Amino acid sequence: MIAKTISRRTLVKTGIGAIAAPALFAMPTQAQTAVIKIGHVSPRTGPLAGFGEADSFILEQVRGILSKGLSNGGKSYKVEIISKDSQSSGSRAAEVASELILGDKVHLLVGSGTPDTTNPISDQAEVNEVPCITTNCPWQPYFFGRKGDPAKGFTWTYHFFWGLEDVIGSFLALWDSVPNNKVIGGLFPNDADGNAWGDPVRGVPPAYAKAGYKLVDPGRYQPMNNDFTSQISAFKAAGAEIVTGVMIPPDFATFWSQAAQQGFKPKIVTIGKALLFPSVIDSLGARGNGLSSEIWWSPNHPFKSGLTGQSCAALAESYSKAAGKPWTQPIGFQHALFEVAIDVLKRAKNPTDAKSILDAIVATNYESIVGKVQWTGQPVKNVTKTPLVGGQWQKKGDKFELVITENKTAPAIPVGGKLQPLG
Repeated sequence: MIAKTISRRTLVKTGIGAIAAPALFAMPTQAQTAVIKIGHVSPRTGPLAGFGEADSFILEQVRGILSKGLSNGGKSYKVEIISKDSQSSGSRAAEVASELILGDKVHLLVGSGTPDTTNPISDQAEVNEVPCITTNCPWQPYFFGRKGDPAKGFTWTYHFFWGLEDVIGSFLALWDSVPNNKVIGGLFPNDADGNAWGDPVRGVPPAYAKAGYKLVDPGRYQPMNNDFTSQISAFKAAGAEIVTGVMIPPDFATFWSQAAQQGFKPKIVTIGKALLFPSVIDSLGARGNGLSSEIWWSPNHPFKSGLTGQSCAALAESYSKAAGKPWTQPIGFQHALFEVAIDVLKRAKNPTDAKSILDAIVATNYESIVGKVQWTGQPVKNVTKTPLVGGQWQKKGDKFELVITENKTAPAIPVGGKLQPLG
């Protein structure tokens, strides 16, 4: 009965788990193989699969780098990366994170791909006292979506990405560059991202109002919606010349098709999440031209990998050559996720001890392929921010290119063109 009250962390710290195998105590040190296990979760399938599109490429690259082991304190450790698919489901993400922690007994958990993945795996890590690093989710849905208290923060879970304040600044800079009537139609789903973006206090509405824009928000719609008639009617009635929001790709495709059918023709369409991926734009055909979005990472960003020495352009080119596909924004952040993880494990006093790994995360000061990663307590304890710019998909010959058209909040990232109103 007593054993039931002992936590997994206590078992690890006290070595009680080894009592069943006393012969292990007699084994010479050199006969033991030191293995560091990294658990990785991202959406490889489902409506968010675009966020995991580059996973195979990044995992192959990182496993190749680690094939000869990881050096720490004069010792060489074998590193095993166990990657699992969240299937674009929060409940599935929690399930596989639990498997990685309790079954595979990973020493470090990493993950990416919207709050549907980052939040449930971070919650699993927090409750099981396993260090965790995540990315590819605006920090407000990550932190406040997990009911984070800015005065306290979390203990075991850390995150790097930009925030809604950055996307607000980027979107406003895009819209201000083209004459419009400052009436916006808002599309916010009933999910973690949509509720965070549309929040009347912490979300985008107050900032848009302060900048002189009127936001028409018809309310939350359910993801995988098949009818946007009520939203389109509300936007037409208000004379909206701008449409914005945060949508999964299938929902935007449905909305954009129905907008054409119902004669709704805004001047500017700037959508978070859905318009990040070349595959989505290509699937829209001619109607993909001129759509705009936030840009987290591109071949034109002025950073390089501390792990491989690659520039952003070199990493993007390497991916395109290997995969036979255009570069996609999550490549940089997936690479950076493992950059940071490896840097942490190299610096940890004991890379197989949870507290040592946590201490190394907190002390991180690293220049990555997405910029500097350093948890300083701002904007909150567990979050550090990366730069954000905005851009537009423009037809260049027979291909679409994502052109950076504003860099107001990150002037070090070069602009490549101007925003053009939709025809």
